[in-house]
Amino acid sequence: MMQIAVLAGDFLLSRACVALASLRNNEVVTLIAKSVKHLVTGETMQMTTASEQRCSMEYYMEKTYNKTASLISNSCQAVSIITGQTAEVSMLAYDYGRNLGLAFQLIDDVLDFTGTSASLGKGSLSDIRHGIVTAPILFAMEEFPQLRKIVDRGFHNPADVDLAIEILGKSNGIQRAIELASEHANLAAAAIRSLPETDNVDARRSRQALIDLTQIVITRKK
Repeated sequence: MMQIAVLAGDFLLSRACVALASLRNNEVVTLIAKSVKHLVTGETMQMTTASEQRCSMEYYMEKTYNKTASLISNSCQAVSIITGQTAEVSMLAYDYGRNLGLAFQLIDDVLDFTGTSASLGKGSLSDIRHGIVTAPILFAMEEFPQLRKIVDRGFHNPADVDLAIEILGKSNGIQRAIELASEHANLAAAAIRSLPETDNVDARRSRQALIDLTQIVITRKK
């Protein structure tokens, strides 16, 4: 089954490469290729982190950008390039995608603790059970330094998982992660509002939809 999944992924990637080549736009091809590189880098960062890196918020945000926000940001920028927008609009599109992607992943990491198996596409506490340290735990660690010892042990012991969850519940880790996601969602919305004025009704509706999406991302339950 795993081999079929890998082959299916290879097939989809090959089709995407053909579609990209048909655009005949080297700048767009470069952007999407960069996103693939970032995705691989992000996954590698997650699998090979040292203790100091796992406990670093800066490292976590860099990994989050590589794994999630890079594809969204570069795709948004690619669309602006294909449609012949200015460099300023292109950067606003990138900023929108970057901040939307970061907000999405932050909420995803929150839902790993607050969601249920029924509402999520994965089991609850999936990340922590695999030794993956995310924003809620990192924020909780700032309030409760003793959590660091548990993190360093890698959560191989179910008792450590239970203890970490107990400490997280006493902290503001969940709330601070949500607040950080909201900050990035607001930055994404601000990027859309900074686009040049337009009287085109369809464009105005589309922009409002993009702004609405920033709120959907941070209020979703799954």
